[in-house]
Amino acid sequence: MPAGSGTDTPVFAEPWQAQAFALAVALHQRGLFSWSEWAAALSKEVASPDAADDGSDYYQHWLAALEALLVAKGVAGPELIDALSSSWQRAARATPHGHPVSLENDPERAR
Repeated sequence: MPAGSGTDTPVFAEPWQAQAFALAVALHQRGLFSWSEWAAALSKEVASPDAADDGSDYYQHWLAALEALLVAKGVAGPELIDALSSSWQRAARATPHGHPVSLENDPERAR
């Protein structure tokens, strides 16, 4: 479940969670998938046997559901998704604290 449940608690524990949420909404609004397709994909991920009992991995399931839909709809293959994920992770490690993470910070990315 989202981190925030009270009015003083943020809804998202991390900025990337808000971005994953916004991405799902934007892709739905652009017609990539219906809301029922989204609900089915997310439900499948949340019900996976390795899901945390306390819901702490809720937005990890959002990402997995988005990735599954991107593959199912032919938007991106698993290889591209994995490559971009790795690039973002390298960029995050290479970005100085307090600065925005950008793919240009990936040391392996061609400039």
